[in-house]
Amino acid sequence: MEYKLLGKTGIWVSRLCLGTMTFGGKGYWEPIGKLQQTEADHMIKAAFDAGITFFDTADVYGEGDAERILGKSLQNLGLSRQELVIATKVRGRTGKGMNQVGLSRGHIMDAVNDSLERLNLDHIDLYYIHGFDANTPFEETMRGLEDVVRSGKVRYIGCSNLPAWQIMKCNSFAEKLGWTRFDALQHFYSIAGRDVEREIIPMAESENLALMPWSPLAGGFLTGKFSRDTLKSGDDARRNTFDFPLINKQKAFGIIDKMKEIAEDHGATVPQIALSWLLCKKAVTSVIIGAKHPEQLQDNINSIKVKLTGEEISILDDISALTLEYPQWMIERQNAVHARKD
Repeated sequence: MEYKLLGKTGIWVSRLCLGTMTFGGKGYWEPIGKLQQTEADHMIKAAFDAGITFFDTADVYGEGDAERILGKSLQNLGLSRQELVIATKVRGRTGKGMNQVGLSRGHIMDAVNDSLERLNLDHIDLYYIHGFDANTPFEETMRGLEDVVRSGKVRYIGCSNLPAWQIMKCNSFAEKLGWTRFDALQHFYSIAGRDVEREIIPMAESENLALMPWSPLAGGFLTGKFSRDTLKSGDDARRNTFDFPLINKQKAFGIIDKMKEIAEDHGATVPQIALSWLLCKKAVTSVIIGAKHPEQLQDNINSIKVKLTGEEISILDDISALTLEYPQWMIERQNAVHARKD
């Protein structure tokens, strides 16, 4: 396993992070996975034995069961707490009450206590806000996060699914007032979905923020099991019933065709090529992987061994490239004038 510093912090995290969205499987989350305690214990042990020390969950996954199962697994396996980096999230609805959702200071303080109880831990290493809350000012959210950091219940904070301008606005409030700033980002990033390269990644590189891509295999679409004719997989792939995240599927099939060729040259699988491509990206700190079966987990873990050549990376970059949008095409046009040699 390889390790990388988490943004501007001194904390090292494994380049692969095990996500727990497949744990529990209640309600909305059932199509994604419904691993129970014994299965989860095996998954976490296999990941830890492979050098993965970074584990990601959220208070809403499995309606709280993902946190409970993760916490119990850490206890069952007797893993050293100081070797691990545990991340969870706040924002989603956790109860029927009007205030059991969002990013108010009150809900943050309630939610962190509930997450610690479910995880059976005394602190959370990395606490993300799970998205944007239109009802709560950024100042209040950042104050709530500062309070849980100062209490010792949280060590570092991050955000997920926010646009670049919101991240910068939140961090500007924090820096102005001497509060804790976001050190980490968790956004959808995949060779089949590169939208974060427009503004999120340039901002992250400029500010030295760690980026943890979620759904690197585009909700399982990049397994190579899907058919152009039916847009379905023949197995229990979650995209058969849970068609998310949004991608251009026809474009993705062209990317998959090219990844199959490269995979054959490396004696690898298509998912391993997709993960290896992400690991090559400078902005990426740790890629969040998930699995419903031990074989899937091991296949994902083995991606760390696949080393793409510069030519292969360029081929994949070209076939998956974004269409230029304004103002990027204008920026490139204007700067090309200065790059000309007379």
